[in-house]
Amino acid sequence: MSSSPQIITPPMDETSARGLKAGDEVLIQGVIYAARDAAHKRMIAALDEGRPLPVDIRGAIIYYVGPTPGAPGQVVGSAGPTTSVRMDAYAPRLIELGLRGMIGKGERSPEVVAAMKQSGAVYFAATGGAGALLAKCIVRAEVAAYEDLGPEALRLMEVKDFPAIVATDANGQSLYQRHQRFRNDFFPDC
Repeated sequence: MSSSPQIITPPMDETSARGLKAGDEVLIQGVIYAARDAAHKRMIAALDEGRPLPVDIRGAIIYYVGPTPGAPGQVVGSAGPTTSVRMDAYAPRLIELGLRGMIGKGERSPEVVAAMKQSGAVYFAATGGAGALLAKCIVRAEVAAYEDLGPEALRLMEVKDFPAIVATDANGQSLYQRHQRFRNDFFPDC
């Protein structure tokens, strides 16, 4: 693990992404996108129909989140990560187009990890159950596309000191695999 968090400012280039290692702590600053299942499905449909994506994802980071509405004075309400496997059918294609980072929770499929290794992308984990705290790191949010999807609309978000950890790096090293090996070695009956 890092001794102090690295600052990540999108757009990320391949060299920066490949320099991150599983277990590195990061603070993300700047513009990221928020999108969940429905927005991913629409982005892939647009590509299948030969239409451009509504945003430029080259070097971008997508946060798998559908934030709740904010109370007066709040940019958004709770903004905790959703389970990333729900985007695994869509992620390889977006990674091939230049998506450089994803934020969510849970392990990724072998197909996503293979795309990450091929293209130089990284997967960050955000703390599940901490949506109210993570929302405090979002300083601006606006719908970028698919407004009819409500909380699942594609959003542009500006973040400040958004904490995450590199869960799977561009070499395919995964904290989830490390944890599984540890559990198997020390708690074989669990």
